[in-house]
Amino acid sequence: MAAQEPVRRPGGRNARVRTAVCEAVLDLLHEADWDDLSIAQVAERSGVHQATIYRRWGTLGALVDDVVTEQLTRSSPVPDTGTLRGDLEAYAVQVAEDVAGPLGPVFLRAALVGARPEGEPSKHVYLLERGTQLQKMLDRARDRGENPPTLLELLEVILAPLYFHAMFFERPTNAHHARTLVDRLLALSEKK
Repeated sequence: MAAQEPVRRPGGRNARVRTAVCEAVLDLLHEADWDDLSIAQVAERSGVHQATIYRRWGTLGALVDDVVTEQLTRSSPVPDTGTLRGDLEAYAVQVAEDVAGPLGPVFLRAALVGARPEGEPSKHVYLLERGTQLQKMLDRARDRGENPPTLLELLEVILAPLYFHAMFFERPTNAHHARTLVDRLLALSEKK
């Protein structure tokens, strides 16, 4: 009799663990200061053993990086509207909404400070993943014959001002401001 392959359940235990832990991190970040967050709290809230969390993520910083990446990817996927302007506007408006929303401080801190404690190398997984997604958006525009900006220009002209505004001004940015930034970026691209 031939040995049977183990049946893999879609989603299965790994998906349940990931979902429970990510939800716990987000809930805890809504309730308490980032600096007070610990793996022990996440384990207690999620019902997942600390050893499982350490085995999967290694550190609290890596866990928060993963949660931020997942949340950004799910809440604001990089758009594909068929035009560079449409893609940039949809992206910029979503970023403005994200940083003004309840998880805005988490996104800001993750992007600006990094989730890793002092002395631990910061890999900024969320920024690397997002940069890859944004570069694909720019490549699609180039493939359509449009003149896209560089990824660095997009980050400097759209993302950085939206995050700066969210950090230093009491009222959050809005869709109009986001679209104005897109106009600036496209004007720069036309001068190239």
